[in-house]
Amino acid sequence: MGVNLIYETHAITVDNETGIATGWLPGELSEAGRRVARELGGRRAAVDVVYTSDLRRAVQTAEIAFGGGKEVIQDARLRECDYGIYNGRPVSEVALLRSRHIDTPWPGGQSYRQVVAETAAFLEEVMKRWQGRTVLMIAHSANRWALQNLLLGIELEDLVDAPFAWQPGWTYQLA
Repeated sequence: MGVNLIYETHAITVDNETGIATGWLPGELSEAGRRVARELGGRRAAVDVVYTSDLRRAVQTAEIAFGGGKEVIQDARLRECDYGIYNGRPVSEVALLRSRHIDTPWPGGQSYRQVVAETAAFLEEVMKRWQGRTVLMIAHSANRWALQNLLLGIELEDLVDAPFAWQPGWTYQLA
């Protein structure tokens, strides 16, 4: 049977618009982000359950998208990579250092490999609980890389420095 997993990134934040790498900081949706979140709700109205990172920007995305009309489960395993002392620093600065932190944690934070492990544990739980259902996951760029690594076999080294191209969700079949 399996699980139909749909991944969507949280909507646009003030930090996204100003070039800040939010990391484990809460973040706040911008006006454009609120509009995108409403669109996400219309696009994904048929999902059975929504899982979201517990960081504010992801929770806000789910709240605006579904307004209480769906079961929304916050899960800390879906957080962005913790950049430690680099949380809240300019994206341009953080981007230059990403490949150094695939296996080595950011100072005071975590590695991308740790995000993959958290995402793998999340997927195991989803597989046990939601067979035959459609699950929406609202999370962050590191989680998308984790999904691509775990489900498509793409190496993290090839993902962390690749340009991000937004699209209205990515769908995976978990068997």
